Amino acid sequence: MTDAFHPDLAHPHPNLRHVRADQIDAETAQSSGMRRFAAISNTKVGSTRLWMGQTHVQPATRSADHHHGEAETAIYVVSGTPEFVFLDEHTGDEVRVHAAPGDYVFVPPYTPHREENNDPDVEAVVVLARSTQEAIVINLPSLGVGSDAAGN
Repeated sequence: MTDAFHPDLAHPHPNLRHVRADQIDAETAQSSGMRRFAAISNTKVGSTRLWMGQTHVQPATRSADHHHGEAETAIYVVSGTPEFVFLDEHTGDEVRVHAAPGDYVFVPPYTPHREENNDPDVEAVVVLARSTQEAIVINLPSLGVGSDAAGN
């Protein structure tokens, strides 16, 4: 079938890739206070425009302040009650997004932020998807650093 919605595709089609939970890879960019794991990446499955994985934030801890460079980041909260902290682009005031399981959070490119898990007993787990093929994590000394469009 050939039309605007169904162009001819190369045959044979590439196979789907399955990454089991026990195959996720901790060899990825890290920030203090959290553990990131890659599931979908060029290294794991040959992806060229997408990175996907998960992050675990231990109870009563927080990540370093950081941004993800040119990557857009989408976050889905699996468990726990993580908070996402950033500076308001108009006022410079600190803003906290209080998230719960089932919530989604969008982080624009170059936006300094940090994740916190203020629950003293329960780990927070989130699934991440990024528009770049690999995880980009630029750790910063504070939220007020690296906030212009070029990430400086």
